[in-house]
Amino acid sequence: MASSSNPGRTPPLVAAIVCSVLLLAGGAAGNFYQDVDITWGDGRGKILGNGQLLTLSLDRSSGSGFQSKNQYLYGRFDMQIKLVPGNSAGTVATFYLSSQGSQHDEIDFEFLGNASGEPYTVHTNVYSQGKGGREQQFRMWFDPTKDFHTYSVLWNPSHILFYVDGTPIREYRNTEATTGVAFPRAQAMRVYASLWDAEEWATQGGRVRTDWSRAPFTASYRGLAASGCTSQDATACANPGSPWMYQQQLDSASQDRLRQVQRDYMIYNYCADTYRFPQGLPPECTAK
Repeated sequence: MASSSNPGRTPPLVAAIVCSVLLLAGGAAGNFYQDVDITWGDGRGKILGNGQLLTLSLDRSSGSGFQSKNQYLYGRFDMQIKLVPGNSAGTVATFYLSSQGSQHDEIDFEFLGNASGEPYTVHTNVYSQGKGGREQQFRMWFDPTKDFHTYSVLWNPSHILFYVDGTPIREYRNTEATTGVAFPRAQAMRVYASLWDAEEWATQGGRVRTDWSRAPFTASYRGLAASGCTSQDATACANPGSPWMYQQQLDSASQDRLRQVQRDYMIYNYCADTYRFPQGLPPECTAK
């Protein structure tokens, strides 16, 4: 477990993604009225600003959430989020991809709330065929409640990349051929977001509970850009006009930035948790 010792802001890397083939849906930031359905929350999720802003709220009775109308097999997915300000202990805001069923695949950004004055924890995880437990956690180099920041997932047959403001923070590679560990590659996923009560575990393992006198808690979302393949056929998605489909590795500058972020801002890595895995780390952790 590594802790951050560098509070300074680091310039982000910029990744250019140009998607223009027929199988792609989205690309530029869309309109929430057209792109998503608010699926739960009994009015606590609201689309505002002619479809350019979506807010999710949480009170003692319920949270709220939405999902994309389209589902995708591979793609690049960006969302701008401004997290719950102040004492958000016990709350979790999310942005993730998921398929359905007990053997589902899932790619997670979760933002674990904080006690006032403490930093948010950015929690990432990858599920394949119903199995997760592949967590990495980070502190950010900025206050994610003061303004919108862009959180991105790139998913293709080679790897999954997590980005913050264009800076890669995590790479999860497909090692299925060498380790037998299943990789998300056959189940289409929708984009989801939610704000919900997780006070039993979210903040310092549940030691800090939600202060409901501060409710309702609100997180804001804008700029959803989904550049993904909407076909359910992986062969059909293998289109040369899809740059995210053929990015097999990061360039050297991005690799350096990834290592820097993980050195300075990562606070938990399941691949370094020998206490949790006394019989040996998961095989994907040591694959070359």
